[in-house]
Amino acid sequence: QLQLVESGGGLVQAGGSLTLSCAASRGTLEHYAIGWVRQAPGKEREGLSCVDSDDGGHFYADSVKGRFTISRDKATNTVSLQMNNLTPEETAVYYCAADYLVCSPNIAMMRETDEYDVWGPGTQVTVSS
Repeated sequence: QLQLVESGGGLVQAGGSLTLSCAASRGTLEHYAIGWVRQAPGKEREGLSCVDSDDGGHFYADSVKGRFTISRDKATNTVSLQMNNLTPEETAVYYCAADYLVCSPNIAMMRETDEYDVWGPGTQVTVSS
């Protein structure tokens, strides 16, 4: 049974950058598409990005396209999300989540987050103004 854990969250100033990392605390990410989702207080979950298990497809929400970059590192069995030019409105808990093999169409188009099979506990990102 795959279990995920996020790291890299913290406090950053507006306009700054942060890199989040998703690792498997049990199992391996090898056969899973991995995505990033955030949830701000009082708001719905928002899909941000997803990468297929073979690293073939990289998908982004319009709100982060050009600022966020998702990448897989097979050597370390991790998936990272590089986030640049952050704004205070992006303060949220950031989760990584797994979908078997590929980012499903709804996930790839950022229409759904419920289709992810496995979730990490989340990491807090706070962007100060």
